[in-house]
Amino acid sequence: VQLQASGGGLVQAGGSLRLSCAASGRTFSSYVMGWFRQAPGKEREFVAAISWSGITTTYADSVKGRFSVSRDNAKNTVYLQMNSLKPEDTAVYYCAARMDLGVTTFARLYDYWGQGTQVTVSS
Repeated sequence: VQLQASGGGLVQAGGSLRLSCAASGRTFSSYVMGWFRQAPGKEREFVAAISWSGITTTYADSVKGRFSVSRDNAKNTVYLQMNSLKPEDTAVYYCAARMDLGVTTFARLYDYWGQGTQVTVSS
């Protein structure tokens, strides 16, 4: 599976962005998909994840109520809608795929990773 993240950019605090992650391969609908981020000088952290069906989602406490993860299996794409952005959301955002049924927040349990897209939120 190859993953291509896009949609990052520069936005003012309070603004919105929607990230997309396009996946190759015919088995996209079998994967749990996750979003992670890494700010300069910090470790990669979990942001959100969604089950293969889209029914189950989970979020980091820092983004609950502001971010929303969704997927379109027909388009082999997962999305991260980010609203009410804060300067502390500034990071490189990565999408990841897991060949398993269980939604997880642990980066080491994901099998494939995209190249990342930069999100910068100015104050």
